[in-house]
Amino acid sequence: MVRLPEIERPSGLRLSRDKLNKLAHSVTDALAALDVVEFIEDRNTIRLEVRRILEEVLKEEARIDAAARQKIESQKRTILEGTQEWDILYRKYYNEGVKKLGI
Repeated sequence: MVRLPEIERPSGLRLSRDKLNKLAHSVTDALAALDVVEFIEDRNTIRLEVRRILEEVLKEEARIDAAARQKIESQKRTILEGTQEWDILYRKYYNEGVKKLGI
């Protein structure tokens, strides 16, 4: 069995393999409960695909976060994290990154 590394979130929160599996199970169960959804693959295949998609989204989110932080750091003057100005710029740059993804 291959052990995947934990995905570190920018806030310091880590999503372990077990937590990601639990989330994928919950999403798969919620989809299965919908009358408008019919699985043409077995549930485990669906769960694995949900997990893969979640991993991709989390990795992309981490890239967007890093890019937003880099933009703030590259400003001519120092902007301290935790200040209102930093928070405003972070949200602006983060939202720009998300829009590029089409989310």
